[in-house]
Amino acid sequence: MRAIVTVMGIDRTGIIAKVSDCLYRHGVNVLDINQTIMQNIFTMIMLVELESDEQDVSALVAELEKIGKEIGVDIRLQNEDIFNSMHRI
Repeated sequence: MRAIVTVMGIDRTGIIAKVSDCLYRHGVNVLDINQTIMQNIFTMIMLVELESDEQDVSALVAELEKIGKEIGVDIRLQNEDIFNSMHRI
C-alpha cells in the first residue's frame, strides 16, 4: 500500500531522523520526500510504500503518533488514495 506521511510542528533537531528510523524499523520504503522550514515551522510530506497488513499499519500509526508527542510535532499517515481524494479541487 502507498501512503502519505505528513509531519508539521516547531523545528528542532532530529525530526527527520526519528521519523525515518521508525519507518525503517517497520520496513517502509520512502518513495519521495519534500521538506521545508518556514519561519521555524517544520513541514515534511513523504510518499511511502508499506505492507498492507492492517495490524502492522496500526502499530506504525501508533508509533508515529507517540514519536510526534515526544518531539512536539503532528505526524499523520494516510492511504495515498484517501489523501488525494481529500485534496482534490
